[in-house]
Amino acid sequence: MEHSKHILVVANRSVATPALLEEIERRSTAEACAFSLLIPDAADDSVAEWTLEHAIPLVSRAAGAPVSGMLVHARDPYDAIAEALRAEAFDEVVISTLPRSRSRWLRRSLPRRVARLGVPVSVVTPEGEPLLHV
Repeated sequence: MEHSKHILVVANRSVATPALLEEIERRSTAEACAFSLLIPDAADDSVAEWTLEHAIPLVSRAAGAPVSGMLVHARDPYDAIAEALRAEAFDEVVISTLPRSRSRWLRRSLPRRVARLGVPVSVVTPEGEPLLHV
């Protein structure tokens, strides 16, 4: 099956939240999508690898198809996303992060910075906050 849309999902501590999994499921039932999961900003490689190992089955189940995992060695999540976008063609970036009151990524304007790379960006946060499109 050919996928019409390739989406980069960026998450760390919020990777298994119902909000993100429901958004992935909603997108995959609305149109043909392929998803890649990037875990940036992990304390070290073993943490990122552990997170990917445990998150891929959950995200794949939500997507209804296998999801690829990506580890990018960068000090900043923005740099990791920029590198992933250089390595593969993505149609959109979905950033899953903690609620606004606790999210370093939102305080650092990560979604707006990523949008400047020329790709649409959506932000998913838990606890019923509305989906944000940048």
